This record gives sequence, structure tokens and C-alpha cells, in this order.
Amino acid sequence: MEKQKLPNEQAIMILGIVSFIGCCCTNGVLGLVLSGIGLYLTNQSEKLIQANPEQYNPGSLSTWKIVNIVSFAISTVFVIYLIYLLATGKYQESNEQMRELIEQFQNR
Repeated sequence: MEKQKLPNEQAIMILGIVSFIGCCCTNGVLGLVLSGIGLYLTNQSEKLIQANPEQYNPGSLSTWKIVNIVSFAISTVFVIYLIYLLATGKYQESNEQMRELIEQFQNR
């Protein structure tokens, strides 16, 4: 009997890639949400494999699990830093510094 692909394998892959990009572009919020969903789906797939090991092929599930874990960790750091900036009132100051840097690069 040929082994089947896992039902959520492509969704886990896409969530891992998008969350990795989203962790840097959205202050970590999007990456945290998407990688959390990806990890949840990974755990569901691992339970499915454990219940029926001869029926499903794990494929690259462990690779995408690692991508989701790394994305979750990076996103968590970004979110903690964002909370720190908001709590200390330095968020506006940080935005002003970023705006000045962008203007300096545009004037070159």
C-alpha cells in the first residue's frame, strides 16, 4: 500500500514561509500568529502519523516544523521589543529615527 501525503503539509509549508517573511515586516505580529497556526497544524499532523504510521508519509514535515519554530522565536523577540517600545514611550522616537534614516538614504 502506497503511503499518502499528510492533509495539511502544504498549508504548514506556506504558513512557515509567510510567517518568516511576516516576522520582519509586521513587527512580528503576523509572524507570531501564522507560525502559531503552523505549529498547531504540525502537531495535528504528527498525531496523525503516530496514529497511522503505515498510512502517511511524513515528507518534509520536520523541516517546516523547524521553520515555524524559528519564525515563532524571532516573532516573539520582535513582539517583546515592540511592547517594550510602547510601554516606555519610545515608539514615536524610534519611528522618527527610522524616518530620518530613510530620508538620508533617499538624499544620497
